Amino acid sequence: MHPSKPLNLFFILTLIRLCFADLPSFREAPAFRNGRECPQTTWSSLDKEIHNPSIIHIAMTLDTAYLRGSVAGVFSVLHHATCPENIVFHFVTTHRHGAKLTRAITSTFPYLNFHLYYFNTNLVKGKISSSIRRALDQPLNYARMYLADLLPAGVRRIIYFDSDLIVVDDVINLWSINLRSHVLGAPEYCHANFTNYFTSKFWSNPAFSASFKGRPRNPCYFNTGVMVIDLWKWREGKYTEKLENWMRIQKRYRIYELGSLPPFLLVFAGDVEGMEHRWNQHGLGGDNLEGLCRALHPGPVSLLHWSGKGKPWLRIDSKRPCPLDSLWAPYDLFRHPSLFSNS
Repeated sequence: MHPSKPLNLFFILTLIRLCFADLPSFREAPAFRNGRECPQTTWSSLDKEIHNPSIIHIAMTLDTAYLRGSVAGVFSVLHHATCPENIVFHFVTTHRHGAKLTRAITSTFPYLNFHLYYFNTNLVKGKISSSIRRALDQPLNYARMYLADLLPAGVRRIIYFDSDLIVVDDVINLWSINLRSHVLGAPEYCHANFTNYFTSKFWSNPAFSASFKGRPRNPCYFNTGVMVIDLWKWREGKYTEKLENWMRIQKRYRIYELGSLPPFLLVFAGDVEGMEHRWNQHGLGGDNLEGLCRALHPGPVSLLHWSGKGKPWLRIDSKRPCPLDSLWAPYDLFRHPSLFSNS
């Protein structure tokens, strides 16, 4: 046997291992089919100008660090949906791992209707300020600001989901919320101390603090991990530019500490269509420093969100799960052992 042949095979296998080394392997999800009451319809990204109200559009980001959470989130949505075949997922990622992430989603959800969009990180280069947690500083964390530019014009409305949540209700109930005149809908938490989300430099500058005057209501905190957005109104109002403007101000004056959240508060707080708190039982990952265990907020639950430092898959793998992590575990399609096992 020629000595170069096994050597070439060795290098090929090594490259394959390196290609998949940073991606977990998942079990294939079952095929979810529509109920009889569901309208028979399809959607294609080629129909760029056509709005189909029977299609539910959901946007999420995809990256290697949170892929396990994203897969669990998608699985939970499909599992509880009456019309899962009428759901289209729009995944936003970067060019660096796009091909690998696409293969991971396709192999895990062979029947999923999804589209992948590449986020140009240069759009936020030079605009991101360091925050209290490094994960909040990643460019992809700001991609939610650019959905109106990334998605086809025919997508009039979008649900945005973070990658650390599960849905335990039919997503049609979230999709059907009436936004009325608002661009954005989200659960609001008016009991939270709103002043804590900005620095003293912000509140001591009248030009900044006056930005909340003239809003329909008093500004309240809302979590940007679950939002329903009217993309047509977003485009008309040029809201991406408004968010970018606050990011530029932040670079110069340091008016907040929490990544991509404060610009949304600055632009939308006090002008949000409030939703039931059941649609974002957030904070289950604890705070941004320690990630300690938390209990559920009082009331019904349609969505559980592990915002904060502690992520359920990391705590489960470390053998130190929090009690509520057991609610996430049934949607975890992570497969042991890894794809390239010696067994």
